[in-house]
Parts: sequence; C-alpha cells; structure tokens
Amino acid sequence: MNDQNQSNDLRIAVIGAGTMGNGIAQVCALAGLSVTLLDISESALQHGLATLSGNLERQVKKGTISEAAREAALPRIRTSTDYDELRGADLVIEAATESLELKRKILKQIDERVGDECIIASNTSSLSISELAATVSRPERFIGLHFFNPVPVMTLVEVIRGLQTSDATQARAVELAERVGKTAISVRNSPGFVVNRILCPMLNEAIFALQEGLASAADIDTGMRLGCNHPIGPLALADLIGLDTLLAILETFYRDFGDPKYRPASLLKEMVAAGYLGRKSGRGFHVY
Repeated sequence: MNDQNQSNDLRIAVIGAGTMGNGIAQVCALAGLSVTLLDISESALQHGLATLSGNLERQVKKGTISEAAREAALPRIRTSTDYDELRGADLVIEAATESLELKRKILKQIDERVGDECIIASNTSSLSISELAATVSRPERFIGLHFFNPVPVMTLVEVIRGLQTSDATQARAVELAERVGKTAISVRNSPGFVVNRILCPMLNEAIFALQEGLASAADIDTGMRLGCNHPIGPLALADLIGLDTLLAILETFYRDFGDPKYRPASLLKEMVAAGYLGRKSGRGFHVY
C-alpha cells in the first residue's frame, strides 16, 4: 500500500448502505479507490446512493471538493446485494447496525468469500473486536476501523486492535485510514474504545439532567455550547448519533463493565421505545 498507484488499485467493499456505510464509501471513492457497496435490498442501496450523491453535491456547493472530483467519485462506486461480489476484495468494512448477532452473521458471510490476504474490518462503535475476530477464519487479519458520523466531515478514525490482530494488519489499516484523508489513532480493544468511552456517559448524564427537570433540552444544549465551547449540545448530538445507537452503546458498557455508572437513563429507553430516535426519525430531544 505504500505505492500510490498500488493504493489506487485497492478494491474496497463496504457492507451496509446506511449513514455510516455510504459515508465510508464516499470518502473511499473520493480518495480514488474502487468501492463495492453491499446491502440486503436494492431499495436500501438506492437510498444510500441518493444520500451519498446529495452529500457530494453539498460538498461541491461548500467548495470542499471540486465538481470534477464529484463526477470522478460516483463511477467508482458499484452496488450489489450479492456477497459473491466480495471475492477479490482487498479490504471489507462491515458497517451494519450495532448488533453482535447481526455482525457475526455478516462476518461469516464475508469470511466465506474473501481471500486469505483480505483484511476484514468492523466499523463497530462499542462491540469487542477480539470477540468479533473469533468469528472469522483468519482473526489476525481482523481489525476495528471506527469512523465517526458524519463520515465525510469527521476526520478521526479509531483503529482498534483485537487480541488476535497482527502488526501488519494494524499498519495496513492505519495506512488506509490516512489514504482516505483521516487521522488515525491506535486504540486497545475495550468497550467503547476511547472516544465513546468518554462521550457516551456525558450524553447519558445530559439525558438524566433533562429527565430530572433540571433544565429544558434547549437550555441544556445552550449551556454546554456556551459554557464548555462545544460545537453542538449533548442532546442535539445524541439526536445526530441516533438514540437507538446511543442506547445500544450504553447497554454494552453496562453489561461489559458491570458498573452502574453506565446505566442508560430511563428517558432514553422510553424515547427509543416510542420510536423517537433523533434526526433519522424526525424527532428526538429536538424536532427536525
């Protein structure tokens, strides 16, 4: 991967055309890489492509990319519902919903089709990389590549080594992250890794504050933006992440650490049960 031309020849596959998957496909394509975007249905793929195309158009309007870059990126992305399209891939990134059972199922399907040299990565935000690696036949070639939402905007990638991950896999994963314009930090496998380990309990505490009636959602967010110089308030950020995703992460922390400080706020559970998931559903702690 050290040679630029060789890097451009890399074949990347992304499993899941949702918010994270289409964002990862977008930054890979903008970096000149060929990408196969795979999902379970044509409708999911078309929705993902439409989102991706809209994001590229917004970047052109903002001047962050050129029209020529947008036009060159789109043809680099192929879509498919067939896992056989993964054959010959150099790197497959699983970006499915934060469910251990679902991710294991997907990883087994990937493992059955890719070659021994292919790196398999998960974009999980909280699940154990060591546990996921045990699903595949070459666990030394498994790693965590945790991109942040929105992927085209956020410059960080956490590169998470499982117990089995080889040095060579780690080096190639860091190089790939940098190749697509991201800054990589290397993290040891632990629930939530680094960023979410710190961030999610803070968001949960903001929800507790709202639940206890300390202040309105607007005032809590204003307080943290103006009092702590945060670019976005914690409740608005929770809405952006997705309240169901935040709940899944906190439940993982609570289970794996066995520490009550990670227990999800009951209001968060109720919001998710009601279908108020944040921006993606049009309503969370704020209305969109």
